[in-house]
Amino acid sequence: MIVPRPQYRPCGDRMVLAEFAEVIAPEINEAVHCLAAGLQKARIPGVLEWTPSYRSLGIYYDPLEIGYAALVEHLEKLVSSGAPLSQPATRVEIPVAYGGQFGPDLEFVASTHGLSLEQVIALHSEKAYRVYLIGFTPGFPYLGGLPEQLATPRLAEPRRLVPAGSVAIGGQQTGIYPVDSPGGWRIIGRTPLRLFDIQKAIPCLLAPGDEVVFRPIREREFGEIAAQVGAA
Repeated sequence: MIVPRPQYRPCGDRMVLAEFAEVIAPEINEAVHCLAAGLQKARIPGVLEWTPSYRSLGIYYDPLEIGYAALVEHLEKLVSSGAPLSQPATRVEIPVAYGGQFGPDLEFVASTHGLSLEQVIALHSEKAYRVYLIGFTPGFPYLGGLPEQLATPRLAEPRRLVPAGSVAIGGQQTGIYPVDSPGGWRIIGRTPLRLFDIQKAIPCLLAPGDEVVFRPIREREFGEIAAQVGAA
């Protein structure tokens, strides 16, 4: 896939939005993270922070230190440099107890697609997923790469409370709820790991650009890992 050059749009007087394309694709998302990595290394005066999404990067800046035109010029230089700016993806293994009390929607997903529970688990856990972005709640990873056979519509009415660690499917995506929250995705399992811990220097377990692989575990191992995590 040929990745187009980004289009720059002013968002108020403090943000530039660099949009690469109107599609969701790994190549487009990689370009977003390459530009973010370039900003990290360039340390442009006046640039405060940036937020990656599926296909764009929002760059926040101090207009008293740098203007819109000057910032866009810096961004164009980074894009034109052609240097491999991003770091190799970090692969993170997420243990998951599928079904039962941990995955109340596993049977629905299986019956919807004419699959057995074992087939759903195998399909979901055999892929390596890309963390496209973090959003919705602190630490929630939107993961791309869900097998087409598992794409399942969201609930018609969201649950008022989804337990932290719940692994779920929403349309053509999968994700993990990092904290107790409302949610309308189909819950197929749960991980005992903490995806968000405000007490840590880096509170989010996952970051945009990471790779996630799921490892099926039994209820007993879930309890053992949960005890270790709680004691950490």
